[in-house]
Formats: sequence, structure tokens, C-alpha cells
Amino acid sequence: MDPIVFAMPGNERQAAAVTACLPGRPGEAEVRRFPDGESYVRLLQPVAGCEAIVMCTLDRPDTKLVPLLWLAAATRESGAVRVGLVAPYLAYMRQDEVFRAGEIVSARHFAALLGASFDWLVTVDPHLHRIGSLDEIFTKPAIAVHAAPAIASWIRQAVRAPLLVGPDEESQQWVDDIASRCGADSIVLVKQRFGDREVSINASGLPAPAGRTPVLVDDMVSSASTMLASARLLREHGYPAPVCVGVHALFAEAAYANLQAVTSHIVTCDTVAHPTNRIPVAERLASGIRQALHGAHGSGDPS
Repeated sequence: MDPIVFAMPGNERQAAAVTACLPGRPGEAEVRRFPDGESYVRLLQPVAGCEAIVMCTLDRPDTKLVPLLWLAAATRESGAVRVGLVAPYLAYMRQDEVFRAGEIVSARHFAALLGASFDWLVTVDPHLHRIGSLDEIFTKPAIAVHAAPAIASWIRQAVRAPLLVGPDEESQQWVDDIASRCGADSIVLVKQRFGDREVSINASGLPAPAGRTPVLVDDMVSSASTMLASARLLREHGYPAPVCVGVHALFAEAAYANLQAVTSHIVTCDTVAHPTNRIPVAERLASGIRQALHGAHGSGDPS
């Protein structure tokens, strides 16, 4: 029997695209708030004996979490054989180490919270730095699929003579991967962070422009401070305004407007709904779901 895919509010378009790739059946549920702000959920169709999937990207997660957990509980109590979560963007992965006394490793606690309600998880390119893989923090199957093939396809079609630029050392592996898929050169800059919105970028070894189009690639764009500093540095070295490509379009506060002022194009994957979305990931998510339904663990096939 095909799985039933429920969309949390705001996730309807992505859920429909993924359902079409599986195949799957769209689910119906009522999710709303009482006048006092508490969450209410109700399934509008039977799920007994079925695989249930909940689609919910987790940008701005704090207001989404309670209704998400209530919907998972409703599907389980109504007899779903398993309940999976598809979170194209997975929050709290950046908080992966205790830097000062009194802090917590939020990534581990968030994973435990989700793992208590869901039997498996699929996400796109979680921000893992000091944590090697999702398996280190999730006790249930957790699959990370990669946006690199979709990003490379877009660059090949849309950018002339691209030079892939990673804004920091963390981006080395996957920027090189995208560059190899595009048949393009790549370089990684050196970043030093001083706070949530202040960074310094060094460009030692940056080649001459030579008619190339710089393509800045990062996994998430939140404050955009890294992208901004990198774009300005490229312009100082004689490059044209870069194309900026991000996987997750978080864009806090004025980040989007600030980045528009120094770039030629801003393009993101559709893991978080935003006007810059140009790169669909539904097929990548469907690939991860098929792995989860058949019991696979770990990273999704990046090919």
C-alpha cells in the first residue's frame, strides 16, 4: 500500500511534489491553533495499517514543533504502522558543541526529541561539522540526501564559465563535488568568525578572474554575513558580481536585501520556501524516503 503523506501548514507544495515522485497518497489533516495559542490537530482520513509520512521543513522551528509532534501522535494512535518525518531543512544542527559552561549540545537534544515521535527521518544536507553523521545523534534511521547533483545541474544550465567558490573550509568537500559534476574549477576561502554577524574572509590563492563567473556556494544562508564578505572580497579582486547559491534559504532579518546589493543572482534549493527557490529537491527527498521505507540508514545516494 502506498504511504500517506501529510503536509504541515506551508509544506503543501513540497509534499505534493514528493508524493508524485514516490508514488504516494496525499493525506488530509486539520492543523490549527486555539484562540489561546495552543495547537490542535485532527486526522481527516484513516491511516490504520499504513505507512504515514509527515512533511515539515524546520526553519523557524520553535513554533512548528508542538503541532508537528501532535500530528505524529495522531497518526500513531490512529494505527499507522510507522511514522516518518521528512524535514527538508533540519534545525539545531549547528549547535553541536559546548563552547561555554552552561550550554547544551542542542543537536543531540533535538534529535532525541524527534526520535521519540518518529520512526525515521529524511533531510537534505544537514549542517554537520563536529558531528560526523546523523547516525551519531539519532537512534532511529536518519537519512541525509544531498543537493549537490541538483545544484550542479542548475549551474551547468545557467552559468557561463563558472568558478565554484566555497566561503570557508567546511564547504571544501561538497564544493569540490559540485565543481567536479560541472567540470569547473573550485577554490575555498578561509573564514574567521567573530560573532553571529561578523566574519573575516581571506582569499590567498584566488586565481585571476580570466573571464570566469564566480559562483559562491554554501549550505545555508541565514545572516548572510559569510556570503556578503566573500562577495565583496571577490569584487575587490576584480571579479564580476558573483552568483550566490544556497541550499537552505533562511535569510534572517535584512540578509536577503543586503545580499542582493552585492550579487548578480541569488538562487536556492526549495528546502525552505523563498522567492530565490530555483532548484527543486523533491526527487532527492523521494530517493531518501524509498531508502527509509526499505530500512536503509545513513546518507542518501549522492549520485
